[in-house]
Amino acid sequence: MHAEPKVTTDLKSPSIALIGNPNVGKSVIFGVLTGKYVNVSNYPGTTVEVTRGEGKLSRQKVNFIDTPGTNSFIPMSEDERVTRDIILTDPVSSVLQVGDGKNLKRVLHLSLQLCEMEIPFMLNLNMMDEAKSAGIDIDLEALERILGVQVNSTIAIRRQGTERLSSILERAGKGKWKIKYPPAIETAISQIEELLDDTPVAKRAFAIMLLVSDETLRRWVHENLTEDKARKLSEIILELEKKLNSPISFVITRARYQEVDKVYQRVVRTRKSFTSPVLNWLDEYMTHPIWGIPFLMVVLFIIYEFVGVFGAVTAVDFFENVIFGEYINPAAIWLFGFVPVEIIRKLFVGEYGIITMALSYGFAIVLPIVTTFFIMFSILEDSGYLPRLALLVNRMFRMLGLNGKAVLPMILGLGCDTMATMSARILETKKERIIVTLLLALGVPCSAQLGVILGMTALLPWPATVLWVGVVSMVMITVGWLSSKILPGSKSDFILELPPIRMPVLANIGMKTLARIEWYLKEVLPLFILGTLILFVLDETNLIGWIEQISAPLVQKFLGLPAKTTEAFLIGFLRRDYGAAGLFSLANKGLLTTNQIVVSVITITLFVPCIANFLMIIKELGIKIAVAMALFIVPFAFLVGGLVNYAFNLFGVVL
Repeated sequence: MHAEPKVTTDLKSPSIALIGNPNVGKSVIFGVLTGKYVNVSNYPGTTVEVTRGEGKLSRQKVNFIDTPGTNSFIPMSEDERVTRDIILTDPVSSVLQVGDGKNLKRVLHLSLQLCEMEIPFMLNLNMMDEAKSAGIDIDLEALERILGVQVNSTIAIRRQGTERLSSILERAGKGKWKIKYPPAIETAISQIEELLDDTPVAKRAFAIMLLVSDETLRRWVHENLTEDKARKLSEIILELEKKLNSPISFVITRARYQEVDKVYQRVVRTRKSFTSPVLNWLDEYMTHPIWGIPFLMVVLFIIYEFVGVFGAVTAVDFFENVIFGEYINPAAIWLFGFVPVEIIRKLFVGEYGIITMALSYGFAIVLPIVTTFFIMFSILEDSGYLPRLALLVNRMFRMLGLNGKAVLPMILGLGCDTMATMSARILETKKERIIVTLLLALGVPCSAQLGVILGMTALLPWPATVLWVGVVSMVMITVGWLSSKILPGSKSDFILELPPIRMPVLANIGMKTLARIEWYLKEVLPLFILGTLILFVLDETNLIGWIEQISAPLVQKFLGLPAKTTEAFLIGFLRRDYGAAGLFSLANKGLLTTNQIVVSVITITLFVPCIANFLMIIKELGIKIAVAMALFIVPFAFLVGGLVNYAFNLFGVVL
């Protein structure tokens, strides 16, 4: 287990962790208890988001932690490991388990493990309206008696039953539901318990975690057990493996689910269900291998129109040209005109000024895009379409060593690569996140850049446009396939729950959007300021001009482009659309031939990501990986562009 730093919450106040399976409404419950999202950040040492907020129980301040969805405390993904680690390492006083009423067996599997851990908790069954529609009636009183803890029911998106949570949370207690495993396993558990002194949870539960050879606990074993005890632990596990005909984890999980089935039969009554025929029809055809494609095209069109056109064009134009262009920037320039020191004026309102560039970029250009993206993402999330989309394209992404979940960041990259890089967190392995981030940085143009590039292709004959699309697509497929073969690590299994199709709730969408905007302002906006400061220093030290000079021979001889295009590639690192716009200006003036336009468009599409995206890659994957990607992408983009130019000259192609 990773040695995690202490959390930043107020340790004088009790902490309550919200834990449950994915897609059970934990975030909505969290919003009810805290009133808002106040702190969204990565869990230390990971790229997994954990949300923390404050609420009150009996006038006492309480720290709430909204954990990633999990199906077991024996982690199979980084999300599950983070949730397990919060239980083991954070000062959590109790747990609020949130479950989906219509999937009670999965809920009880977690409840049983919480009982074994002897952690005070209470169970809240959410989405009870969907359970009722599915013909499921749950005897809550009988369930309370079996578990030995408080059980509540809610329809969180309608705020039904949520008013009881505060009073019930104060009565959280240790569950009494325990099971007996096969004799050989019980013997091994007892033997391991004798090796343990202080454990984060009940010794029995921790012994079971060690017994299934949980790899994420290897560091704990090294730090807390003597060599002799660690050796005995290995011997106990090996001896048990010889006695059993199946893996230890399988036998334990099977025993748990057998007990879960018994309890389920005692507390659940089923009847004929009623579901909307329209929603059933949508559910069937959205994942159909043929008919699902038209649905996908409609969704992509709506996303592009709302994020790519309304957000990235209409809203950005208003904020950039009107709000900042006519009011904020002129006012700032006038105000800093009274500052006698020129370097200070340039730092804030110069070409690379904090106000005229960093804030203008962060608020006027990116904020409208990410806001519309966050709204659309929340709608897709709440409606249940995202997992269906992932299922639809899974086979195609398997060729790249990925799975269907990767479709979301790739689509979002057409709006903003910086935000798409952030969304790569939904992928379960580091290898998959690296591949997706590389492909985003390499060949997915953001909406602003794509708009300029499409303007350039309007100047070209259709074969030239087809050539651009074909070259970029083949490069993406080739790089993705090679990366999946070269990069170390395993790919994750594509295990995905399909929640029911739902009508999104406006209040829920608004709450999630505001929370994510707050995250953007706190976490991402400072990156733009840092990037601007770097460019300011390069400009003041004349390094920008020096870079242009040493790059000119490569651009002119290898790519066959005018020397003036060097400036466009350099500024493309600041903003990808600025680089494309520089090329577009040259093409409009007739300074580029059709062949040169094709070469320049291919190169700028594959060129290094903008500085904001580069800084986001550093934040998500670390500076070593980010620099490695940049060192690969820059020469590779020029190589592809140069090879296209060479092919034109070799075969005498004139478009």
